[in-house]
Amino acid sequence: MKGKDGSYALAMPNKYPEKAGDPEERGQWGAKAEFILTVMGAIIGPGNIWRFPYLCYRNGGGVFFIPYIVFMFTCGIPLFFLETALGQYTSQGGITCWKKVCPLFQGMGLASHLIIAFSATSYIIIMAWAFFYLFSSFSGELPWATCGNYWNTDSCFDLNHPNMSLSVTSRLNTTLPVVEFWQRRVLKISSGIEEVGSLRWELVLCLILTWIICYFCVWKGIKSTGKAAYFTATFPFIMLLVLLIRGVTLPGAIHGIIYYLYPDISRLSDPQVWMDAGTQVFFSYAIGLGFLTSLGSYNTYNNDCYRDCFYLCLLNSATSIVAGFAIFSVLGFMTYEQGVDISEVAESGPGLAFLVYPRAVAMMPAPQVWSVCFFIMIILLGLDSQFIGLECLMTSLVDLFPTYLRQGCRRELVLLAICCTSCLLGLSLVTEGGMYLLQLLDHHVCSGTTLLLLSFCQSISIGWVYGADRFYDNITDMIGYRPFPLMKYCWRYITPLICFGTFIFSIIKYSPLKFSNSYVYPLWANILGWFIATVSLSLIPLFVVYRIMQGKGTLRQRFLLLCQPMVDLPSDHKGGPALENGGPSAHTELKLLSLTGEITQ
Repeated sequence: MKGKDGSYALAMPNKYPEKAGDPEERGQWGAKAEFILTVMGAIIGPGNIWRFPYLCYRNGGGVFFIPYIVFMFTCGIPLFFLETALGQYTSQGGITCWKKVCPLFQGMGLASHLIIAFSATSYIIIMAWAFFYLFSSFSGELPWATCGNYWNTDSCFDLNHPNMSLSVTSRLNTTLPVVEFWQRRVLKISSGIEEVGSLRWELVLCLILTWIICYFCVWKGIKSTGKAAYFTATFPFIMLLVLLIRGVTLPGAIHGIIYYLYPDISRLSDPQVWMDAGTQVFFSYAIGLGFLTSLGSYNTYNNDCYRDCFYLCLLNSATSIVAGFAIFSVLGFMTYEQGVDISEVAESGPGLAFLVYPRAVAMMPAPQVWSVCFFIMIILLGLDSQFIGLECLMTSLVDLFPTYLRQGCRRELVLLAICCTSCLLGLSLVTEGGMYLLQLLDHHVCSGTTLLLLSFCQSISIGWVYGADRFYDNITDMIGYRPFPLMKYCWRYITPLICFGTFIFSIIKYSPLKFSNSYVYPLWANILGWFIATVSLSLIPLFVVYRIMQGKGTLRQRFLLLCQPMVDLPSDHKGGPALENGGPSAHTELKLLSLTGEITQ
């Protein structure tokens, strides 16, 4: 029987069959398509629909593609490939993989998974809102289309039925029905984060429904996750295609597309444009969180992950670009119908999904049909990202405690406990003041700043500590050929420099958090946000200190031993501590120390 490292061993019959209480096998994907579709679901989310098109419009139209492509090939694809290949090589999740290749940096895995836990609690609220809008779409008239509802105020002004609302002379200080539906019906938003208010019970039910769906998508591990991805990862593309065809056939659509793509060369000199491009790449590629490492760990050892990663990255970026046509064609229709400038309707984030697009579909023929299509797409895009994040969290926990969690129904029970706990914590986000807390968590804990630091540490650990050449040899052993050399130099030089530079720029450009450009968060709220973010990132240096204190020998010996990979890595003997290519790593120095007797194995 041929092993992973190319050696042959005699397959002997098992005289002692496995006991009923023995841990189950880790398992692999049932088919290559399951891995592809699951990664698609993880990286293609609502941000592709509501964030990229707006950034493109705001940052010079088609010119924005230039910095985006630069970041894509120097940071996005190299880190995407690094994480996926690391999981496939070690067959471990996002925590224990670092214990295998570089124990010193195992705190990175802990930090990223704590961020995943925070994200799982907050990100799912978007699906709860989308379910609320979806259920509201099954009505004779869309509830956000008119002013004659119990939640509307005297200031409500319906552009489609001006005689049924305010007179033309009283249009100052008015609000649109879609805004009042969002603020007064869905959120019942309070005056600030200090005023928590009561629970929004309709949103609570939507939240519970979403968690139930997520649980049953993950409860059998990759067996259920891979099967669920066949639907959740493909159906949004059908909905996007339907909305694209509908959008480009609307009157005035061409004006929106021109605004979306019209190039402004002068914007390339603005550092903020490059900052937006970089953060968008990190967000949309799910880099730094360990998603890709966990999903890649279920691949067969010889899977061509290099080709998979390249095409998945291209698909992700292409989806963002196509989504821009679908969104801005509808915005062009709105400006055509209402005679306003596109700057008055173009928004990013939840404002696009729950204000602008619902307002647009209300102006179309058969608005209920297009509303249902849009919110099903948003739900599925968010749902697979959510349950795949949950699957990655469980993968890492099972790899940490395999003997305990791979027996009986223990994995399912732990998953149930995580879902119930996260749902209970999420109740604070469906209160009347929950929107303020949600934005606080999104801005600090799940921000681009934390992803940049994690990506910087990943590049340093593989490029310099483990050794870029060494990892390249490992990848060559897996896929059977050497990838393009640019990847190696990106891991070692380009990617860490760009990550660190972008991080410094984000700190310099930091401004106090605001809600709707009007409400300024109090100082204590910003301190709370930074504290929560620091808790996760502090695990990296704290774990380094802990492992060094637990070691034996001099400080230098402890440090170098923690930089040494475990001996049971596949094909590791081929590269050895000192590589043929002479790649810089801690292992070269370890070999010299062992020869002089400073380190005893």
